[in-house]
Amino acid sequence: MLKEAPSVLDRNGEADTSASSAKTAKAAATYVKPRESAHADAVVALREDIRAKLVYAIGKTPEAARERDWFAATALALRDRIVDARDRAQAGTVPDKRVYYLSLEFLIGRLLSDAMNNLGLVETTRAALRDLGIDLADVEGAEPDAALGNGGLGRLAACFMESMASLSIPATGYGIRYDHGIFRQSLEDGWQREAPETWLAEGNPWEFARPEATYTIGFGGHVTMTSQGDHHIRRHWHPAETVNAVAYDVPIVGWKAKHVNVLRLWKAEADAPVELARFNAGDHVGAVAGRARAEAISRVLYPSDSSAEGQELRLRQEFFFTSASLQDLVRRHVAERGSLRSLPDHAAIQLNDTHPAIAVPELMRILMEDHDLSWEDAWQITTHTLHYTNHTLLPEALETWPVELMERLLPRHMQIIYLINWLHLEEQSKTARSGAFDVSTVSLIDETHGRRVRMGPLAFHGSRRVNGVSALHSELLKSTVFKDLHAIEPEKIINKTNGITFRRWLHNANPELTALAVEAAGEGVLDDPTLLERLVPFADDPDFRTRYAAMRKIRKKRLAQVIAERTGVAVDPSALFDVQIKRIHEYKRQLLNLIETVALYQAIKQAPHKDWTPRVKIFAGKAAPSYVQAKLIIKLAGDIANVVNNDPEIGDRLKVVFLPNYSVSLAEVIIPAADLSEQISTAGMEASGTGNMKLALNGALTVGTLDGANIEIKDHVGADNIFIFGLDAEGVLARVKEPDYAAKAIAASPRLAAALDAIGNGTFSPDDPGRFAPLVDELRHGDRYLTTVDFEDYWRVQREIDAAWKRPEKWWRTAILNTARMAWFSSDRSMREYAEEIWRVKVA
Repeated sequence: MLKEAPSVLDRNGEADTSASSAKTAKAAATYVKPRESAHADAVVALREDIRAKLVYAIGKTPEAARERDWFAATALALRDRIVDARDRAQAGTVPDKRVYYLSLEFLIGRLLSDAMNNLGLVETTRAALRDLGIDLADVEGAEPDAALGNGGLGRLAACFMESMASLSIPATGYGIRYDHGIFRQSLEDGWQREAPETWLAEGNPWEFARPEATYTIGFGGHVTMTSQGDHHIRRHWHPAETVNAVAYDVPIVGWKAKHVNVLRLWKAEADAPVELARFNAGDHVGAVAGRARAEAISRVLYPSDSSAEGQELRLRQEFFFTSASLQDLVRRHVAERGSLRSLPDHAAIQLNDTHPAIAVPELMRILMEDHDLSWEDAWQITTHTLHYTNHTLLPEALETWPVELMERLLPRHMQIIYLINWLHLEEQSKTARSGAFDVSTVSLIDETHGRRVRMGPLAFHGSRRVNGVSALHSELLKSTVFKDLHAIEPEKIINKTNGITFRRWLHNANPELTALAVEAAGEGVLDDPTLLERLVPFADDPDFRTRYAAMRKIRKKRLAQVIAERTGVAVDPSALFDVQIKRIHEYKRQLLNLIETVALYQAIKQAPHKDWTPRVKIFAGKAAPSYVQAKLIIKLAGDIANVVNNDPEIGDRLKVVFLPNYSVSLAEVIIPAADLSEQISTAGMEASGTGNMKLALNGALTVGTLDGANIEIKDHVGADNIFIFGLDAEGVLARVKEPDYAAKAIAASPRLAAALDAIGNGTFSPDDPGRFAPLVDELRHGDRYLTTVDFEDYWRVQREIDAAWKRPEKWWRTAILNTARMAWFSSDRSMREYAEEIWRVKVA
């Protein structure tokens, strides 16, 4: 129950004495509601377990222990409880069907808060550590982010793994145990600099090494043929090089510890760590070259593929983890079921994007070569076991590989792909409609720009179901990238809109809002997010709105402190916090936001005495190391911030902040503090988005295009509770056919022209006036992403937002309705739909 207190408490129980009045103090009372009682016996048991782990597993005395040591000891003590929960729930049982989720990315972030929350031990852990003289917040902060992903794709995979465990869906996630995940971003004079991210520098207390689960992965070599009677030919691959894939298991505990799944990550190791003869002969470097080549596979997430060597390493990574995963699940199935003919009945394999698409020929190879099945039987099993999620419509993101590279690195797989393609095209040639379209559009080999294997169509053809990740995206798949394949198999593409785990993005990230929701909607809201709908009537309750706003103020003060610590910029928590946090890419249009920032800055300068709505524009995100334009956008954000933040005439009416090194843990600080969520991608280019869901759940109002899941968010929260602007997907397709559309848009908008002039002429880069000319020139003469076309409508809606912020009773009513109506976007709902309609797995 909400209790009144003379001070505001943040998540860690620290008093905020800045409340200006008793009324504010009452409104912002203690929202932190324990989700379990810290039972004395449980506290003592956990305390002693943590102490024992510290001494006997970490080898430190309490007096000598660092915060990182306390974290490791706490994680090990909780890991024991996760194992106990697994054994209680699953001991001695063989599930009827398992899900295997293959993803090159798993952006799991920090796991301590997830583990405590799902075990029901948050307050118990807090009390146990307090007895030891340690603050839980310090322990949480000492955990490194497991940044094994680049953005939404990897974070989605992490949410799905947690939801499958919470729904008791037997599942194993498969990925790579990267030594260095997504790079650590720093800003040097505003330029992005990349450094290795060292999450494994002191080990990972959550994982179990599984050296017994080691598989041999081959590359290169040649293929031979043997006759086995009745003119039956068998082919055998003889790799020239082999690498070992060694398993490391991370347990994923579900809500209330009812079920525990496993995330199995593969580490690459050489067959022999050192060539001893060469070493003894004095070639100390050459003796370990083979080891370095092998271990490079799991060294870094997404090595740059701008070089031929980088492309080869990327392909090696994809085949490495896919082959290891398939060998592992096939071995498990044979051990449990015997015959592989029943694999589709007891296994569902989900390919998360095109990265594991090589699973199609690799599963065929395993079934035929290792288990002596015929082509027909292997194809039947493969196409009824694999399923494929597409995450993008951008042609550059739909992977293709040079045929020459595939033939050299994976010669047997290239043979299988050729035969799949030949049989596929032969089948089409027999149909009456074969002459109605160019057969090259459905071929697995692209002959137009050098011969390349098209991995998207390969995954499509080898899977039972193909799904998009939002309603719009799935429809566009049918009419664009897979148009001709969809005409051949019209039942294959279905939609499964993405979701987020509320336990991470509400319970853990925003305990104040969670406690407020529990008080208003009941304890059941923690188990069933659909009960958030009970908050709808409270949107018209003035007292509830005041308390909701006070809750937000707590989060905004915390974010303001982080901003000051990381950037040196002081921001006013009472200002509108306008947030755009995501990977830096031209289609996501951070540039549109920055141009509007410049236009707003110019407008304030021209009318400084006008009643402007105070704004803090907050950006965060990483640009791919070789993506020059994206890195220039980051530099532009910093240069605009330097000018705007140091202009005394602007003051607190406008601040611009770029927070470096965006991560899951930083997102958990930003999202609960956001007032406005920028989801402004060019319509038809964002497959779904999940940041939009996290922000709306926490009460941020969305400003966005009709793109990805924005459309479904609008449908659920109501058109009056979201700010929509710009062209829709059809409008974009029509506009790009018009000549000189960018030049016309600029000519029709004096404020856009003035903002572009300021950026292009060096107003924000006096040390290098031509620095941003490439950005401006692209907008004036190309503008592939229609930034200029949508600018005026974006300006219009932003001024509507200014006016809305000045009506707090309406603003907070809208924010509450956003929270109340977001339950459909739970990843639990997504997983139920996958289970029922794709995997055919029963959900309890």
